[in-house]
Amino acid sequence: MGITYKDSGVDVDAGNNFVKRIKPIVKNTFSERVVTDLGGFGALYSGAFPEMKEPILVSGTDGCGTKLKIAQMMDKHDTVGIDAVAMCVNDILVSGAQPLFFLDYIACGKLREDVMVDLVKGLADGCIQAGCSLVGGETAEHPGIMAEDDYDIAGFSVGVVDKVKIIDGKTIAPGDAVIGVSSSGLHSNGFSLARKVLFDHKKYTVHTKIDELGCTVGEALLTPTRIYCKQILGLIKNGQPIKGLVHITGGGFYENIPRILPEGTGVVVERAAVTTPAIFNVIQREGDVSEREMFTTFNMGIGLTVFCPKAAAAGLLSAINATGENARVIGEVVSSPEKKVDIY
Repeated sequence: MGITYKDSGVDVDAGNNFVKRIKPIVKNTFSERVVTDLGGFGALYSGAFPEMKEPILVSGTDGCGTKLKIAQMMDKHDTVGIDAVAMCVNDILVSGAQPLFFLDYIACGKLREDVMVDLVKGLADGCIQAGCSLVGGETAEHPGIMAEDDYDIAGFSVGVVDKVKIIDGKTIAPGDAVIGVSSSGLHSNGFSLARKVLFDHKKYTVHTKIDELGCTVGEALLTPTRIYCKQILGLIKNGQPIKGLVHITGGGFYENIPRILPEGTGVVVERAAVTTPAIFNVIQREGDVSEREMFTTFNMGIGLTVFCPKAAAAGLLSAINATGENARVIGEVVSSPEKKVDIY
């Protein structure tokens, strides 16, 4: 028969079997708007929004970064899909948008079916948490480019918001309160620094137990990214006075918060109000990392910031915490010649 595609490192039969295995997992995320089955060349989704005067589509794309290395080191692959979804849907949430659907792209050196099925389970879990449908994706074997055990995940999500309800931060003004909503840990940012400190410098392994963490290093690092969509969108729907939202991702406080600030404003954050989970303290101490570097690289325990009038802060704070989130006022908006964050 001569040389086959399988001989070159791509197993088409394994790929087809993988699709069969994930079909029920994926279909479990479908809403009534999905009008196609899995396996087509494109995913069909109903774009009718009669309840909105002027629907605006909002899109976001991202991946998990080097957090995937932790999953591969632990041989645990059923949570990083949640991270991939979270990084996209949390980004479109800050515009006030409801995530509608998500598509993924998985590249791997060799298609290991059980690993890939676990990855898709995580993607489906993330979509269910976000209230969106996993309408499709692509899995590609890259022999000769990636090692057999390596894989990478990227994806994108599309959401919708009525134009009159877009949250853009334009009304943020000095005196407004800044509420911080707790993260679940590192989320999906800063892992190159975390790995440098914990594995290269301290020579820990993912199985090293640290009393301060209450678990192994790997378990702490692999904690899935928090998805805030259902909780925050519920508050918006109920008329809570939210002026702005910021997803604290790569760039931490110093780079993300100024992105939503109007000209002439800045933010002062009270350091004592930012409750920092143990994993950040371990990284900072063991790597002798400066406070400025920590707040530039990591979320430091705050995954989302919410801006509102000072007089409404107590009520909004209570409403956020009633959804099961852990939130507190961490700062305020001030007059400033440049859009910046100061942490004291």
